[in-house]
Amino acid sequence: MGFPGSPRLLRAGLVVVDSSTLAIQRSIALQYNPDSLSRSLAVRGATGDSGDRLDALRLTGPPVETLKLDAELDATDELETPSKFPDTVRLGLHPQLAALETLIYPSSAQIQSDNTLAMAGTIEIAPMEAPLVLFVWSTSRVVPVRITEFSITEEAFDVNLNPIRAKVSLGMRVLSTNDLNFDHKGNHIFLAYQQNKERLAGKVGSVSLRSLGITGIAS
Repeated sequence: MGFPGSPRLLRAGLVVVDSSTLAIQRSIALQYNPDSLSRSLAVRGATGDSGDRLDALRLTGPPVETLKLDAELDATDELETPSKFPDTVRLGLHPQLAALETLIYPSSAQIQSDNTLAMAGTIEIAPMEAPLVLFVWSTSRVVPVRITEFSITEEAFDVNLNPIRAKVSLGMRVLSTNDLNFDHKGNHIFLAYQQNKERLAGKVGSVSLRSLGITGIAS
């Protein structure tokens, strides 16, 4: 048991919600918070290739933000108390890995339904919209994402070859107003994320020009 006066540790994770109602379908907490989170922002701006100098300062939308992290999974502690965790004894980390992997699969029911429609002579089948995935890293960072990279390294196994230690690498792209219709629920979540950034930026005071080594801006 941890020291009773220690702060409660928040865990990063993913929440799967209905894209129309935001009803929660599943929440997945990372067993251990990653040691690092890599973020990259690519500017969306007018290129000015047409020769219009006015384009140099124009932004065409929010930047393309990508996130990368490595998460570790370890069943060792649960295997030390097998009576409390019979599924772990029987299956190892398979359930935890499957919960993450199925985020990038269409459901088997959808695949079967699409095949039935194709066999019935339907000319074109529009893919069904998948549930919306939210990446949660504290209350300040809740963003709609699409998983773009996924790799798993299984590092240890039990006697039945169930993985009991693994590392998952996730790459995600934040879905912004350029990716979703304006009235999409995911777009509302993204705008709240951006507005929070603006509020945080407003807490940083402006430094004096002298601290930058200048006294004014030449006109």
